[in-house]
Amino acid sequence: MQHPLQISRKIEYGLRAMLFLAAQPEGSIVPFRAIAQRMEVPEEFLAKILKTLVRSGLASSSRGSRGGYALGRPASEITFLDVIEAVEGPVHVNVCTEGVAEHQGCSFSGACTMYGVWRLGQERMLEVYKNARLDRLAMRGLKGELDAQVH
Repeated sequence: MQHPLQISRKIEYGLRAMLFLAAQPEGSIVPFRAIAQRMEVPEEFLAKILKTLVRSGLASSSRGSRGGYALGRPASEITFLDVIEAVEGPVHVNVCTEGVAEHQGCSFSGACTMYGVWRLGQERMLEVYKNARLDRLAMRGLKGELDAQVH
């Protein structure tokens, strides 16, 4: 059972795939199976995640014998938050932090003493995810392995 505040497998696998793509030389197209095998992500699950990432513009795909995936924009412009929100939607630690008017959807309204804690947690978490860019975290050690598999 997944803990309520634990990052989902979907997010983890999406981040793994994107970090792997970020480690490749600019313009490289990575075969789907290479991503799945090296990053240890089930192919069927990865296919759905990559489709979502392509639809959001974070990744691009090409078909054919030399087809595969690449980043949709420079790694320096893609954050963990971008990937997380593309895969799962907006991040909220509690319903009262969903960006609507304070306490909307909460029956305790302005009397709630937890709101400030949830809001601070939300802000700090988003700050961490916004500052985690793919170019800084790319799995550079994986580059040589991909070259050997592709060539």
